[in-house]
Amino acid sequence: MSTATSTRSTASEAARRRTFAVIAHPDAGKSTLTEALALHAHMIAEAGAVHGKAGRSATVSDWMEMEKDRGISIASSALQFEYAPSGHSGDPYVINLVDTPGHADFSEDTYRVLSAVDAAVMLIDAAKGLEPQTLKLFRVCKARGLPIITVINKWDRVGREPLELVDEIVTEIDLQPTPLYWPVGEAGDFRGLAHIDGSGDIDGYVHFIRTAGGSTIAPEEHYSPQEALEREGDAWETAVEEAELLLADGALHDQQLFEQCVTSPIIFASAMLNFGVHQILDTLCAIAPAPEGRAGDAQAVEASATAMDTQREIDDDFSGVVFKVQAGMDRNHRDTLAFMRVVSGEFDRGMQVTHAQSGRSFSTKYALTVFGRTRDTVETAFPGDIIGLVNAGALAPGDTIFAGRKVQYPPMPQFAPEHFRTLRAKSLGKYKQFRKGLEQLDAEGVVQILRNDTRGDAAPVMAAVGPMQFEVMQARMELEYNVETVTEAIPYTVARRTDAESAAALGRQRGVEIFTRSDGELIALFGDKWKLAFVEKEHPELTMDPLVAD
Repeated sequence: MSTATSTRSTASEAARRRTFAVIAHPDAGKSTLTEALALHAHMIAEAGAVHGKAGRSATVSDWMEMEKDRGISIASSALQFEYAPSGHSGDPYVINLVDTPGHADFSEDTYRVLSAVDAAVMLIDAAKGLEPQTLKLFRVCKARGLPIITVINKWDRVGREPLELVDEIVTEIDLQPTPLYWPVGEAGDFRGLAHIDGSGDIDGYVHFIRTAGGSTIAPEEHYSPQEALEREGDAWETAVEEAELLLADGALHDQQLFEQCVTSPIIFASAMLNFGVHQILDTLCAIAPAPEGRAGDAQAVEASATAMDTQREIDDDFSGVVFKVQAGMDRNHRDTLAFMRVVSGEFDRGMQVTHAQSGRSFSTKYALTVFGRTRDTVETAFPGDIIGLVNAGALAPGDTIFAGRKVQYPPMPQFAPEHFRTLRAKSLGKYKQFRKGLEQLDAEGVVQILRNDTRGDAAPVMAAVGPMQFEVMQARMELEYNVETVTEAIPYTVARRTDAESAAALGRQRGVEIFTRSDGELIALFGDKWKLAFVEKEHPELTMDPLVAD
């Protein structure tokens, strides 16, 4: 293949990619939407989400036992499918959907995922509106400049007024929703969607027909505005009035403002009934940004003794970023899977790549796409694609792998843990397995592991954003490494980053303990925020930096 052809094909392959994550508060219907999107792309024949958590067949993206038991997504997985919007000519789009954990305790995993996507779909429950977890995640998107498409879900159930929900989004998070589709029929009586064209005119009506349990694609009927008025009467008139009110206020989709995270296209849907799902897909294809090049880590360039790229464009040599490492996804093999997003160039299975952080080269013969428990070997991948590298034990979230000239992307932000417990093996005889499990799950980022000489290696401290991460740690220790563990609470609630100069003085304070994190950072733990405030006041010269998302 000539370079001209390969450059062109990499750029054109990247242009048809859409890589996004769905963010939501627990229970807003995220896994159900993931199912519905897969259904519309004909990846599965029937959606698994039957009504109610207990009786539902587990969704395809949930694979861990704990997820199935509790009906929540804990670990994120990636899903790739082709999709052609109606009337689209040429090659179909390639959709990379990265599922994120819905539970608040796993927000760290979600934050990492957001560094690997080009857009986010913010899912809001029609009855509850904006909830705390949605707000948190939204702020991370805003800080990253990630464009957001807002989906008001569960419109088939009784909920709030649509304009009230729009108003809440404007006041709470300073994001202007711009309607692309407006609901016909109030919440609980979802008949269909009025379509708003690029110039702000309502030019048609999509009417949905229910299917049994919402497990198959809902048929659609298309009508002109006049036909819609005759068919739906008052419900249509109300929808038109509401949409026109918004549009008169200047809420019209503007691609530039959307990409700058100032406005957000809004769609109403019911993932359970499969209403509005393909409108979400069509919108993603039409307006979500395609993958772009990425700047290298300025600090790494400065510190490097060898020449490094400061920027990689999509058609340069291959490079990728690891955003998640997961152990034990396959019961039959104790393997580690590193999820990587391709940033530039073409990835070919078996190619030799270099790990930027260690300088070691390795072969990529085991590369997979992962959809729940289903794995398929990947032969080639392009910018925007998500692939899993098997047994890439040396890789950690935030690492860069590349071919050709060296490049290294900025590291992943670490998040402030709020919960701390010690972890030890019940039986001393299991110490070897305990250490191995600890190393792997620490690299995966399930919890942050903190050590110091006083406590020794046999009872390290786990630090986590939410307490449920400890349960996952213990469950996976037992299931995957056959080690029963016990945990004990320790009297700390606040963590700060410190340095070697300050560590000794801080360690002498009552109610303060110094640890080293696995990445070498020194972490000081304080009993509570009042203790921290006291030490800050008494010793302003000491380093106590917050650990928040960068």
